Amino acid sequence: MSDSLLMIGSSLNSSLNFCTSRVPGSSEADFHTNLGLRVSQHEDVDIPNRRVLITGATGLLGRAVYKEFNENSWHAVGCGYRRARPKFEQVNLLDSDAVHVIIQDFQPHVIVHCAAERRPDVVESQPDAASQINVSAAGNLAKEAVGVGAFLIYISTDYVFDGTNPPYKEHDAPNPLNLYGKTKLEGEKAVLENNEGAAVLRIPILYGEVERLDESAVTIIFDKVQYSNKSANMDHWQQRFPTNVKDVASVCRQLAEKRMLDPSVKGTFHWSGNEQMTKYEMACAIADAFNLPSSHLRPITDSPVVGALRPRNAQLDCSRLEMLGIGQRTPFRVGIKESLWPFLVDKRWRQTVFH
Repeated sequence: MSDSLLMIGSSLNSSLNFCTSRVPGSSEADFHTNLGLRVSQHEDVDIPNRRVLITGATGLLGRAVYKEFNENSWHAVGCGYRRARPKFEQVNLLDSDAVHVIIQDFQPHVIVHCAAERRPDVVESQPDAASQINVSAAGNLAKEAVGVGAFLIYISTDYVFDGTNPPYKEHDAPNPLNLYGKTKLEGEKAVLENNEGAAVLRIPILYGEVERLDESAVTIIFDKVQYSNKSANMDHWQQRFPTNVKDVASVCRQLAEKRMLDPSVKGTFHWSGNEQMTKYEMACAIADAFNLPSSHLRPITDSPVVGALRPRNAQLDCSRLEMLGIGQRTPFRVGIKESLWPFLVDKRWRQTVFH
């Protein structure tokens, strides 16, 4: 890979205030001691200099994860690729040397791997490139995490299931219908085979504070909602559980902090919003949230015939995380209003929405 693409090394060392961390090969007990971890029934956990590395930090989920850790007493460093500078480190995750350098230099306690090719139709058209980022890069990160004793959280998807027998628990047999689901499942296996202490976090369709409407499969429908002079066909077949990226970010942080207290926190986990909606129902809820008409929206109940196959209902059972006391759920109408109001075409509506 070209050196010009990888602005790390000396510039990284100068821009990041690295701290002493766990020595590779040291025990979990040593790790807790080095961190100054104090645990008792009536005492808060004190972990100074907690460091987290977030991949895909320029993306919708990655931005939220970075913000969540950064605002909760973690030293967070994000890395991205094309959009990385100036806020984040520029690292090509397919360059194993570059990945090794940033992890060895920063010595993170936690790595949240958000980077992925998550668009099913793009994966179908570019299978090799998608496999590189969704599988190969994940396996390499898992090995590097072991080298510094970091807890790796690999973000996966509800699309590992075929959607015929929901809700799905973590141990239920996956059966992905499309190549995206297959690459993410292979990524899960690559992570857990190379790092038995890692976590896989499966999540469904995401939305949040997007930079562009097409950044989320939920927010992209806002234009169809707003332009009510033109009828719009909306899928009313696939059952989805739209989930706010802020909630997923909070779950990642809670999971990381729980792991610092308990090394047995590892393996596969599920998190999801709990409001079941088709795209048509999401569109109607968005229209309602902004006091917009919805009579131009037309529900299509047939199974989609174009693009990658999708599961009918891949609802995730989240009870494993809930039993650990981990979770956060933003009501859809609250979260979608937060996310979409900057994209309102008719600014007059803002007065009625927020007053």
